[in-house]
Amino acid sequence: MPANEITLPTASDFHIHLRQDAMMRMVVPRVAEGGVSLAYVMPNLRPPITSTEQALTYKAHLEKLAPNVTFLMTLFLSPDLTPDEVRRAKQAGIVGGIIFMATLRPLARPHHVPLSPFPGVKSYPRGVTTNSDSGIESYEIYYPVFKVMEEEGLVLNLHGEIPSDDEKVCKSNLHETWQTSPNCDSISGIPFSLLHQDVCFMNAEEKFLPHLAQLHADFPKLKIVLEHATSKAAVDMVKSLGDTVACTITVHHLELIVDDWAGQAHHFCKPVAKYPHDRKALRDVVAEGHSRFFLGTDSAPHPHTAKETAHAHAGVFTTPLVLPYLATILDSFGALDRLQGFACEFGKRFYGVVEKDGHGGRTVTLKRTSFAVPQTYNFEADVVVGTEAGGVVPFWAGKEVGWRIVKG
Repeated sequence: MPANEITLPTASDFHIHLRQDAMMRMVVPRVAEGGVSLAYVMPNLRPPITSTEQALTYKAHLEKLAPNVTFLMTLFLSPDLTPDEVRRAKQAGIVGGIIFMATLRPLARPHHVPLSPFPGVKSYPRGVTTNSDSGIESYEIYYPVFKVMEEEGLVLNLHGEIPSDDEKVCKSNLHETWQTSPNCDSISGIPFSLLHQDVCFMNAEEKFLPHLAQLHADFPKLKIVLEHATSKAAVDMVKSLGDTVACTITVHHLELIVDDWAGQAHHFCKPVAKYPHDRKALRDVVAEGHSRFFLGTDSAPHPHTAKETAHAHAGVFTTPLVLPYLATILDSFGALDRLQGFACEFGKRFYGVVEKDGHGGRTVTLKRTSFAVPQTYNFEADVVVGTEAGGVVPFWAGKEVGWRIVKG
C-alpha cells in the first residue's frame, strides 16, 4: 500500500535565483516554505556579484529575510577574478561557487570556462540566459583559476549550452545587450561564421557536451557540475565521466517536454525542455537513485509582464513548493522512494557541505493531500529603485498538487 505520509530531512537546492530588491523580499522567505533549508545562490544580479565583499553583503540581506536557511554564496566570474580572490572567497567561508558567463567558440578552437570558489563555481555560455551579458569569451586564460580550484577542492558549475546560431535569438536572450559590429557580422567580436554550427535551443546542450568532456580531461581532479540537464545525451555523458562529475536536475524538467513550453511562456526556460525520451532519461536516472544526480531547481522568477510578452524571459518559478512538486512528480513515475536521496542527500555529499550551526537535523513531513497551486505570488513596488508592484506566476499555477507539507 502506498505511503500517505512521509518524513525526510529538509531539502537542499543547489541552484536557485533569489533576485534583488522587492522581488528578493518576496522570494527569499518562500525558500523554507518549499521545504528547503540550504540554498546555493546564483550571482547573476545587476550588477553581478564579482567579489567576496559583494557576496557577503548579499548574504547578509538574504539571512535577514530567512535566518532559518543556509545560503551558499557564489561569485560571477569576470576578467577581474584572480586566483588570490578565489582563495580569499574560500577563506571567507561563504562562497559556494563562481558563476562564469562565457561565449563558447567551436571546439575546433578549444577554450574552457574557468570558475572557482568554495563548494562550487558556475559557468554560463554568454547570451544563453538571463543577465549573462557580463560574461567572457575564452576559457583558457582562466586555467590558473581552475588550477587553484582543483587545489582547493572547489567545484566548477557549468551552464551547458552553446549559444544559438541566430544572432537575433542571442540578442533577445541578453535582453538587447549584445554588442554587434556596425555591419552586423559579429557578436562581441566573434564572427557569426564561427557561431554557425547548426545550433538551436533544442540541441544547444548536446553541442556543449564535448566541452564538458574536454574540461574533465584537462582537470580530472576538479569537481564539475553540469547544471540543469535536459537531455539523454547529457545524462549519458555525466555517467560516463566518473565520480568527479555530477549533474543537477530541476523540478520542471522532470515534468515538461517541448510541447509544454511551445506557446506557454511560463514553461519557457533555458535550457528548454526537450523530447519525451529526454524526459524519460532524467526520470530514469532519478528512479535509479544515481548519487551524482541531484536537485538544483534553477527556480528563476520574473514578473508576469516579462513572461507574457513577445520575447518572454527564460525562467520557471518553483521555490515556494519545491518538495510538494517533487513528491507529486516522482510519485507519478514510481520513484517517491528516491525523493530523499535526490533532494536532501546527494548534493550535500558531492559538494561536501554542511548547514550552519542549528540548521542540521531538521525534517519536513509531507502528506498525500491535494491542493491548488496559487495563481500568482505578488511583490510590492520598490520606490528606491523605481520598480512597480507585480506578480510572479508559479509552475503549475492553478493546478492540483498531490502532496502538501504539513510539518517542518
